[in-house]
Amino acid sequence: MTIIDKIAWIFIENRRILSTKSFGKDKYYLPGGKREGNETDQQTLVREIEEELNVIINQQSINYFGTFKAQAHGHASNILVQMICYKADYSGTLQASSEIEEVKWLQYSDREHISAVDQIIFEELKAKNEID
Repeated sequence: MTIIDKIAWIFIENRRILSTKSFGKDKYYLPGGKREGNETDQQTLVREIEEELNVIINQQSINYFGTFKAQAHGHASNILVQMICYKADYSGTLQASSEIEEVKWLQYSDREHISAVDQIIFEELKAKNEID
């Protein structure tokens, strides 16, 4: 079994969760990505969010939310993705970078448009009454 290790940002506003869709992809994903070299989770989160959404994560506000695993979307059945999720505040104006086709605020009913691991995260957020 191969595991793709990713860091993700959970940001909720008005009971909707911030999601992105990269060019060439057919699903929305929580913003974030893979670590580079010996980066910590926090360093990866800050770098990825700045690269994808042109905002700066407030490092003092970073709070671990959970770790979730599921089949990696678009990969062979023996490849899982592990998402280590954090909540955090930010400064700046959300703006999609050149790698992001669309930024969208999703709700629980949008689950069919997201990856399998994001569906598990949405279930958790719904169970905690954080999203509609």
